[in-house]
Amino acid sequence: MSVKECDHHKGRKKKIFRRIFWGIIIFLFIILLTILIVWAVLRPTKPTFILQDVTVYAFNATVPNLLTSNFQVTLSSRNPNDKIGVYYDRLDTYVSYRSQQITLRTAIPPSYQGHKEVDVWSPFVYGTNVPVAPYNFVGLSQDQSNGNVLVDVKIDGRVRWKVGAFISGRYHIYIHCPAYITFGAQSNGISVGNNAVKYQLVQRCSVNV
Repeated sequence: MSVKECDHHKGRKKKIFRRIFWGIIIFLFIILLTILIVWAVLRPTKPTFILQDVTVYAFNATVPNLLTSNFQVTLSSRNPNDKIGVYYDRLDTYVSYRSQQITLRTAIPPSYQGHKEVDVWSPFVYGTNVPVAPYNFVGLSQDQSNGNVLVDVKIDGRVRWKVGAFISGRYHIYIHCPAYITFGAQSNGISVGNNAVKYQLVQRCSVNV
């Protein structure tokens, strides 16, 4: 084989490699462009949560550094997307006071939320003789004496997004809903029997995904 023929074959191989290389680059560019276009068209927005009301069945902090509480919380969730569905694979609800959890976690059943749909949940969350840090217990006693206690209704869970037939991986979702509970002469709650008091709040929650 002559030198001219060898150079010819080498030139053909280089052209083939160049075509493959640029083909891969163009393919990846098309994929990225498609993802950006889909993202721009769908404009995914995280769900909105509202704490509708809180019913207090028990809130007893008479034993030093121990708290017994029993709440029923009503939460509504709305999916604002018109092309994206939401799978709520796990949602655990609990109540905290000054960043300390004061109830057990209550699981909300898994569900799917379609486009623009609204779901409402009313789980019970409670804790019996839950240990409270001494510095928090002092603050809790003072707040209760003043007739106004700020607690936080929290939801910790996992969600997935559904676009057409595509379902994403799991994402962590964290919801935080502040709730003012009033006592004594300052109470704005409504008695619903058996020492239970219902507080209408309609409080928007912060949502992090």
